[in-house]
Amino acid sequence: MTSTYVGTDHIPVKRKAIGQAMILIATILLVALFITQTLHKAGSIAAGFDNWRPVLYAYLIWSIALCWGITLIKGERGQRALFVLPAFLFTIAMVIFPLIFSVYISLHDWNLSAFEGQKFNGIDNFIALLGDTYYWNSMLNMVYYLIVILFEYAIAFGLALLLNAQIVARKFFRVVFLMPLMLSPVAVSWMLGKSLMEYRFGPAATLARQLGWESPAFFSTPEIARLSIMILDAWTFIPFMMIMLLAGLQALPKEVNEAARIDGANNWQHFWEITFPLMLPVSITATVIRIIFKLKLADIVINVTSGGPGGATDTVTSFIFREYRDRSNVGYGTMMAVVFLIIIIIMMTALLNLLNRWMNKVT
Repeated sequence: MTSTYVGTDHIPVKRKAIGQAMILIATILLVALFITQTLHKAGSIAAGFDNWRPVLYAYLIWSIALCWGITLIKGERGQRALFVLPAFLFTIAMVIFPLIFSVYISLHDWNLSAFEGQKFNGIDNFIALLGDTYYWNSMLNMVYYLIVILFEYAIAFGLALLLNAQIVARKFFRVVFLMPLMLSPVAVSWMLGKSLMEYRFGPAATLARQLGWESPAFFSTPEIARLSIMILDAWTFIPFMMIMLLAGLQALPKEVNEAARIDGANNWQHFWEITFPLMLPVSITATVIRIIFKLKLADIVINVTSGGPGGATDTVTSFIFREYRDRSNVGYGTMMAVVFLIIIIIMMTALLNLLNRWMNKVT
């Protein structure tokens, strides 16, 4: 099947000029309104608007002009681009603009409980962040939470191997092990953290007393509280990794497994030399996705411990949430979120590059 190249030589020059003029005028209008409104909100100029709605209207006009102008300039190729442009423009509106606005807010002293409103303070929020021991403590906690993913992966892989084997009631156990994934983290925090692990009348506390633990308070000391949060979060998301690994195991070629057994490989050799290497792409995908979910950990922490005791269970997300909810400090909370986002981008980029190099060497 051959594709037909559609050129733009047949399009009149006047039509192309009209399309280019439409895009240029709309772009100038959007940029001018955006700069004017930014300077007005910063207090540099008096001209401006009470809100950002005119900039939104200008963006809509620019989007229409861009789509229309491309069809005038490119002809049929421009019409094909219209299938992609709406998604591109939607991404700009829902991702790029909020990021720009977040950076703008992070450079302001803005407390919702104060009467002064927004006040530009430059990098003062960032300087305060550098000396915020609670923020960096929550960042250290994130390192602990991320390390636990290795143990979660090992458990998920073991469960996937078990459910892939010919065991009794295999379909039943698959459904049972997936049930935690069907629950929201808020439900898990109340069912398990607030009820099952309640230190006075909770079943887990009662069992712990019978086993010899005199004061089974799961969230009283920093180490035990952090471990309890790790268990609750792992119980919720291990099934996610398990189902991905199980799908990978079921997709492995049966011929390789049969050849290994004919050659006399025992169970450990079969796993370590065949199954595990073949499962590396799926394993890396499941682990990376789990890291992304772990970086967003907040619901369980907020509902069960509120970051306590003494910030031992805090995550960066839960700490930022409390900065908004309890202190109404929008500017400083947004600065923490922006810095955390930058750290995540750098970390994930480096991790993916390392994994890509390692996979190239292994395979």
